[in-house]
Amino acid sequence: MKVNFPSLAKSVKAGFVRRSPEILTGLGIAGMIGTVVWSVKSTPKALTLIEEKKKELDVEKLTPTETIKTTYKCYIPAAVTGAVSVACLIGANSVNSKRNAALAAALTISENSMKEYSSKVVEELGEKKEKAIRDEIAKDKIEKDPVSEKEVIVTGKGDVLCYDTISGRYFKSDIDKIKRIQAELNQRLILENYISMNEFYYEIGLPSIKIGDDLGWNVNDGTIDISFSSQLADEGTPCLVVDFSYFAPRYDYRGLM
Repeated sequence: MKVNFPSLAKSVKAGFVRRSPEILTGLGIAGMIGTVVWSVKSTPKALTLIEEKKKELDVEKLTPTETIKTTYKCYIPAAVTGAVSVACLIGANSVNSKRNAALAAALTISENSMKEYSSKVVEELGEKKEKAIRDEIAKDKIEKDPVSEKEVIVTGKGDVLCYDTISGRYFKSDIDKIKRIQAELNQRLILENYISMNEFYYEIGLPSIKIGDDLGWNVNDGTIDISFSSQLADEGTPCLVVDFSYFAPRYDYRGLM
């Protein structure tokens, strides 16, 4: 079997680039362990050189400068390993920072395009038809994520079955209470400049989610705009689908001020 070395080299390079943060972090950690090992191994030799130097100079104790001059060569391998380890860890952090920045930029472009698209749909079709489209989307979402297969979270803030489109959770609440929470959060948004998704979840009685602190609203984008769609869950139970109209929570919402 003939091996396509250029193709293989390109695949290996692509794999390394894709996994470079993990690889650099692993090398950095391994290097730090190696630094400790080298230091431990070098210490007995360094102590021997110190004793020999004290006999040579006929003194009981070497000065700090004399100690360094006598023993520094013993610790060169440890120093080199430590420096390389630090460089690997810094490199891994740098790659992650660049990737996060690129991801934020891509998400911003996508979000802006979606807003423009939604505005154009309303302009071309009218609000009633746009609302009908949203209702159909809400219907599709709860059909693909049936309540019979999910836990319903009791928030103590109402008895109406609700579905959160972002986290995919069913919960019990009340449309009037959710609207009141929206108004209160918008007041805070104006005063504090931004609100996280987890703060919204906390107010409506839902547990936080992992990405809930990375998503949120910034006052420069506008206020929180919740949309509701009345649907029937798979068990025939009326369900209020909770979504966000034009200003959905976005990534890097703190950085827009």
